[in-house]
Amino acid sequence: MTRCLVTGSSGYIGSRLVVALHRAGHQVVATARDVGKLGGFDWSDQVVELPLDVADAASCAEAFAAAGEVDVAYFLVHSIGEGDFAAQDLDSARTFAAAAREAGVARVVYLGGFVPDEHLSEHLESRADVGDALDEAGPELVWLRAAVVLGGGSTSYELVRHIAERVPVIPFPTWMRHPVSPIAVRDVLHYLVAAADRDLLPAGAYEVSNGESPTYADLLRAYADDAGLRRVWLPFPAVPPRLVATVASWLTPLPHELTADLVMSLPNSMQSRDDRIRALVPDPDGGLLTSREALRRARAGSGRAGVGSTDDPAHRVRTDPAWSA
Repeated sequence: MTRCLVTGSSGYIGSRLVVALHRAGHQVVATARDVGKLGGFDWSDQVVELPLDVADAASCAEAFAAAGEVDVAYFLVHSIGEGDFAAQDLDSARTFAAAAREAGVARVVYLGGFVPDEHLSEHLESRADVGDALDEAGPELVWLRAAVVLGGGSTSYELVRHIAERVPVIPFPTWMRHPVSPIAVRDVLHYLVAAADRDLLPAGAYEVSNGESPTYADLLRAYADDAGLRRVWLPFPAVPPRLVATVASWLTPLPHELTADLVMSLPNSMQSRDDRIRALVPDPDGGLLTSREALRRARAGSGRAGVGSTDDPAHRVRTDPAWSA
């Protein structure tokens, strides 16, 4: 049995990972900067809960000491949408990694974004810098890289959903016709749980996707088709991403800074060319979910269930952000 410490346990991926690890038979230490937030989750009485602020060295050391012998630590926090997030996240990664190494943690697992060989948006560059910092300052690292995560409540999915539902005439700048490699949240969790097994998955960086290459426009069309929405699709010449980010932040209920930071990453290449992880980690039962199936499952959730009681992590749950309702 592996003892796993999860940072950001009150977040979208973190709260679902706590459930997935517990169901896989691992011991789970759930942490958050404000540990009081964890009491609202329906898995709260099944795990150890501890306060941990990844930006504070003393807090990290105290959390690892209280957690006991931790085998694997998951780094799932970020400050995107919060001012100078890049500097904050880089400092936090170094602080956390050093504390994990000092505590004798064998492995850190990090979920970041793709790192294409081109000029990166501030968001993607920050995610890459965090991965490098964790690798340099801490124990061995498994760095999983995902592009668009499809699941009710995820920022990527909710951006697609709200644009498709709120904009009857959808313009497609040329860069929205770039291929992207999505992955269902169920399958991200599958790989994150697999990363706890050091015999199964060697340390290293791996891209995770469903093997498809739709465009951003295809994802919007797929959502609209599944939802029965009639939309006009308008090809458009190149438009500055900053302008699109501004408009999108007006049209959706997502936090404005968060929306802007994500949209600014869309012109980067998000097509996976690395499927090495599938040779090491068996696919989940039934195979990896297609983009259309992931979108369908995300729409099916009511948002009223608890994250620990729903059978499908793609469903929105009551602890997801209010803007995902």
